[in-house]
Amino acid sequence: MAQTRHSHADPIEEGAQARIHGRPKDTCPYPRDSEERASWMEGYDGMPREDGPDLPLTAS
Repeated sequence: MAQTRHSHADPIEEGAQARIHGRPKDTCPYPRDSEERASWMEGYDGMPREDGPDLPLTAS
């Protein structure tokens, strides 16, 4: 059975693959200030763009 590729690749995965293959950050194909570009950069850098909120500690 043939493997199916999605028509829209995940920008995070694309960014990670770009770094693995030694491509520079400026090869990002997405427009500046777009959600896709931010996601691509997240994948390239290997870390989430934002640290989530700290959850309150609950007393047991």
